[in-house]
Parts: sequence; structure tokens; C-alpha cells
Amino acid sequence: MAIKLGVNIDHIATLRQARREVDPDPLVAARVARQAGADLIVCHLRADRRHVQEEDLKGLRKMMKSGLHVELSSAPEMVRIGAKIKPDWVCFVPETPSEITTEGGLQLKGGQAATLEKSIKKLKKVGVGVSLFVDPEAVAVRMAHNLGADAVELNTDSYAKAVGKHKQRTELEKLELAAYLATELKLELHAGHALDYTNVGPVAQIPNLKCLNIGFSIIARSVFTGLKGAVSEMKKIIVSAR
Repeated sequence: MAIKLGVNIDHIATLRQARREVDPDPLVAARVARQAGADLIVCHLRADRRHVQEEDLKGLRKMMKSGLHVELSSAPEMVRIGAKIKPDWVCFVPETPSEITTEGGLQLKGGQAATLEKSIKKLKKVGVGVSLFVDPEAVAVRMAHNLGADAVELNTDSYAKAVGKHKQRTELEKLELAAYLATELKLELHAGHALDYTNVGPVAQIPNLKCLNIGFSIIARSVFTGLKGAVSEMKKIIVSAR
């Protein structure tokens, strides 16, 4: 089973926003990435609008008939935007103003769980697939299923940052066990966060994995090789891993 590659273009927008210019245009980046083998285009509309803007989402949705995957917090404003834009997928992620990047999976308990359940229903009602970004823990995967999500995106950060073969193997096993449970619960299986050209191979071998979402390492590599080459190289790695 082929794995889809989702290319996150947030940091193309980060560079544009550094000067508030029109270039580099995330839409052009999306087009190049798709031509190079990306199956999905991923972006995160944050409350502080530090990179991607709502106009970018509108442009991407108009340009792309399929394959648009948008990360959002479950704040009411963001849910309204998701329901308006109607990407193919919305992945709900935790978000705090001070973070440099997403710092962990969603906390699926208490009031946040109730809010997520309502948000999931609202988006599914308008035909948007909903994924939850979760740590590779059984309780989180089960909660995602109970809340009505269509998919889980397993947080690969701990695996990617593990030092030493033993620690890496331990973190990979956590991902494999969470993936097995997700499959048993009939949740579509995605994964991502901090993956790069050196560590993505073992994750790509996880059974039933449908999608890998990767951003920073691809955009960083593209500074030296060009975006087309960077996307193509990552695509080849994940395809050959299967």
C-alpha cells in the first residue's frame, strides 16, 4: 500500500511574512510540490497568523480539487474557517502562543474533549474529514475514536528526537502499537512531526499507515536543492521503505 506524502508549506509563508511581501507565494510552492510527487498539501492556520493566512487557504482550495490538509486549533474562529474553506482534511492540533512549533498531542479530556467533539461534528457535517493529532498512547487513540474522528495523526516527535538505537526502537514500538490500535478501531492512520530524511524510513514501514505529513525538513533541504528536488527525494525514501 502506497503512503501519501503530505508536504507542509508553512515555512514558505514564514519567509514571505518576514517582509510582508507577496513572494515566496505558498500557492506556487504547493503547485511545485504536487508536481514533484506530493500527494497532499499541508498548512497550519494559527491564531497569531505567523505564517499561513486565511487568504492562502482560500487560494489553495480554489487551486486544488483534492489533497488539501489544514491544521487548526479547536477555537470557534478556526472551526468556522474550516467549515467555510472545506479542505479535504482538518487536523485539530494543540496550540499555544509562545510555542515555536506544536509541542505535543492533544489533551483529550475534560472540557477540551467536549469542545473537540462538537467541532468534529460540525466539520463532518459539511463533508470535511477530521483527524486528531495525538501522542502514540492507547488512551489518546481510543479517545479520538470515541469523539468521532475519522483519523489520528500520530506525533512522531519523541521518536525523531530519540538518541541511541535502543531509545529509537522503544519510541518506534510505541508508534507501532498505537498504529495497530488505530487500525483495530478503523481510524485512518497518519503520522508526522520532526521527521526528516534520516529517520523517516522506519516510520514509513508501519503497517496500514496512509499518510506522512512532513514540512520543515523538506523546506530546509529546498534552500540548497530546490523545492522540487527536496520533495522528490523525500517521496523516493518513503516509497522505497515499503
